[in-house]
Amino acid sequence: MRNAEVSRNTLETKIAVAINLDGTGVSKLNSGVGFFDHMLDQIARHGMMDINVECQGDLHIDAHHTVEDVGIALGQAFSRALGDKKGIRRYAHAYVPLDEALSRVVLDISGRPGLEFNVDFTRARIGEFDVDLVREFFQGFVNHAAITLHIDNLRGKNAHHQAETIFKAFGRALRAAVELDPRMVGIMPSTKGSL
Repeated sequence: MRNAEVSRNTLETKIAVAINLDGTGVSKLNSGVGFFDHMLDQIARHGMMDINVECQGDLHIDAHHTVEDVGIALGQAFSRALGDKKGIRRYAHAYVPLDEALSRVVLDISGRPGLEFNVDFTRARIGEFDVDLVREFFQGFVNHAAITLHIDNLRGKNAHHQAETIFKAFGRALRAAVELDPRMVGIMPSTKGSL
């Protein structure tokens, strides 16, 4: 089983995360930010990963540190759970629609952090959630999971739908990229011999 647990404690947040890459899509989420938990649940369900997140953050300021630090901790756990990367498919993409919204996520389990984020949200907040934090989550994840991630919202009028298609597509692409390829057993998916 490819799983890992990470704790991250700072003056701003206290976080415990656990991930099982070969799970059944079950999540237990308590970030203190309802909409964010809803988005993390999309990753778990559509990525067929079990994800637990427990976070106590400085929400009396705002949700920025909570969302960013959960991204960091989850990226660290993902990297540990993935291990040496031998036998994985490595590259993947997913398109996900939700009513009028459509997003595309393309990623490479490359060992190199990189984020291209092309999303023009139609409003600044989804309920009490600042949409700028979507990018902050993915930047934290990418930096610590060491993946290359391209996110494009191709269309959308409802900001909730835009965000949800992004997180669902991310989950589906992540699932495909970490899948073990029976033709690549024990083989590093790189001509360099390492990722």
